[in-house]
Amino acid sequence: MTAGSDPATVLLMLDVIYPGTFDPPTNGHMDIILRAARIFGRIAIVIANHPHKDCFFETEERKELMEQLVSDIPNVEIHVWDGLIVSFAEKVGINVILRGVRALTDFDYEFELCLLYKSLNPGIETILLPTDKKYLVLRSSVIKEIASLGGDVSDMVPPAVEKALREKLQKA
Repeated sequence: MTAGSDPATVLLMLDVIYPGTFDPPTNGHMDIILRAARIFGRIAIVIANHPHKDCFFETEERKELMEQLVSDIPNVEIHVWDGLIVSFAEKVGINVILRGVRALTDFDYEFELCLLYKSLNPGIETILLPTDKKYLVLRSSVIKEIASLGGDVSDMVPPAVEKALREKLQKA
């Protein structure tokens, strides 16, 4: 940063990676994305594609949902990755990873991830962004369970995700 530079301007030029499974994307995820879009220059949302993880939605379904949800946010792009997130960071030249946290238990887990990322690539920095308090209890696994039991998840997920959940459950 040069003398007299506006820190807000410098921050806005920073690119960041927001990784996750997003199975399904929740209002908590969207809260982090929308807030991050106002802070960072570019957000690369990276949808994890791990064959050993049993996801409710297929990778392509999660990607399509996320693309639909962020279609009106110009500085957000969607990627799918099946390797280490630090390898993705190296590939695209972004050295900052954004993680959302809900509570202290999340903080413990995310702090350990920060240290792991740093051990794998010392050039990686991690920023933890707390979610809005109204999303503190949102967990994708709980949302899927509530939906599977016929419960109302309309306050937990965007309408497109609620529709996709209902359609998928009807087919099951």
